[in-house]
Amino acid sequence: MSNLEEVLYINPLELSGPEQMAIDLFLLEKSFMDKNFNMALRFYTWDDNWLSIGKNQKKLPKKWIDLLKNEQLKIVRRPSGGKAVLHSRGLTYALIWKYPPRNKKESYLKTTKWLKDGFKKAGVDLFFGNQPVNISNSNCFSTSTLADLVDKDKNKHIGSAQYWKKGHLLQHGEILMEPSKKLWKKVFNTDPPKIKNKIKEKGKVITFLKESLGKTWPNLKLCNYTLDEKDKEIIKRLAIDKFKKINHH
Repeated sequence: MSNLEEVLYINPLELSGPEQMAIDLFLLEKSFMDKNFNMALRFYTWDDNWLSIGKNQKKLPKKWIDLLKNEQLKIVRRPSGGKAVLHSRGLTYALIWKYPPRNKKESYLKTTKWLKDGFKKAGVDLFFGNQPVNISNSNCFSTSTLADLVDKDKNKHIGSAQYWKKGHLLQHGEILMEPSKKLWKKVFNTDPPKIKNKIKEKGKVITFLKESLGKTWPNLKLCNYTLDEKDKEIIKRLAIDKFKKINHH
């Protein structure tokens, strides 16, 4: 008998912002109710160019609203904090952890280590960001805190955000790959970080990261989990109730 604990793994899905946020929240809520739940992991992509904004980002810049009106961008509010993230041809991950360290710093170091190790295996050396949080900046990728991973030239490759509830943790983040330069400039008035990714295929990145997760948590094993009809109903309701797409301001 194996005494490895299961990690629910959902195969990559390409969906809208509200649907993706609803699945992340659904998994967090599942962690409260399911006594066998230990951790869940998934990678996903977005069905268009989406901007996800932190739960506390109240006032949106006029240019974002204009891009929204001109249908160049869609906006959804995340359950997690942090700044705006442009999801454009990148890869998003979500990790739900039932028993994280209570210390936020420790939790970030642990939940970001497997990403760092996975990228090292893929030939990209990343380091923990070390800047203080910049309240005035609306762009997640313009500063790097402990939640983020940067290369030696301080280009940010992965930006992560957390949402804590009842001591359980939802951490999700964006792995930059080939963001649209033009759109990035329109949204943030700056060029995207220079990403020297050795690997362009999302499938390869996922493979390296899944292997790395097993090394960071050797007592865990990935088990495929398929959303059933009941799950999909709950997710659909969450998407409508909590993550309605932002249409106007």
